[in-house]
Amino acid sequence: MNTSQGLRLTVLGCATPYPSVDNPCSGYLVSSGDTRIWVDAGTGTLGPLQRHVRLDELDAIWISHLHADHSADLLTAYYGALFADIRLAAPIPLYGPPGIADRLAHFLTNTSERSPVESAFAIDELHDGHQARVGALTLTSRAVAHGIPAFALRAEAEGRSLVYSGDTAPCHSLTSLAEGCDVLLCEAESAERPSTGEQVHHTAEDTGDTARAAGAGRLIVTHVGRFLTPQQAVARASARFPGPVDYAAPGATFVVG
Repeated sequence: MNTSQGLRLTVLGCATPYPSVDNPCSGYLVSSGDTRIWVDAGTGTLGPLQRHVRLDELDAIWISHLHADHSADLLTAYYGALFADIRLAAPIPLYGPPGIADRLAHFLTNTSERSPVESAFAIDELHDGHQARVGALTLTSRAVAHGIPAFALRAEAEGRSLVYSGDTAPCHSLTSLAEGCDVLLCEAESAERPSTGEQVHHTAEDTGDTARAAGAGRLIVTHVGRFLTPQQAVARASARFPGPVDYAAPGATFVVG
């Protein structure tokens, strides 16, 4: 048994909007002691997840929103959980946006009979302010500004806190959720703010501004778009945030606090 209660973040992937050769889409393993949560299940993340934990060893899955680069590997996880070498003692707790069950079932159903997604996943729909206790971890979710139902996550254990933005434009709910956190894992998809239309992502500068406004102890830049390098994103975020700034390199593990 792992007796350490340290809060850890392992990056499975962070590419957008599709995987690259060496970087799956968005997915993270958040763990504390023996508690392990798959946070976002973007395209290609189920593979590297298995370096650390089997599907039947997960305590929960948490999904920020239903864009494919954050949720598509739930489809393959369904087949793995029910029709392969995995034997679930009970469905895996799955926290996700409203409508996630029917969205999965619609894709997976091949006959007139609805696919039994609830046999693989025990689904709990998120709402603004949703809270859950999963093993050693307390999870708090806030609705954020992404143009569709989308959520950010604060995970806490043993007095340590990690906040994950999901995909969102800068917004008060994210800054409030991240207030005083040890680590902010924040997306920087956009090279620049849109000249027209709704903003639905952070720029790297926005990422630094959000971390500074929240008083985060450390910033980890993730989900960097195709028109910036990770090095450029870190440099631009660092110009706005005075604390340590890192990039969520696939395969990296960060100890929170």
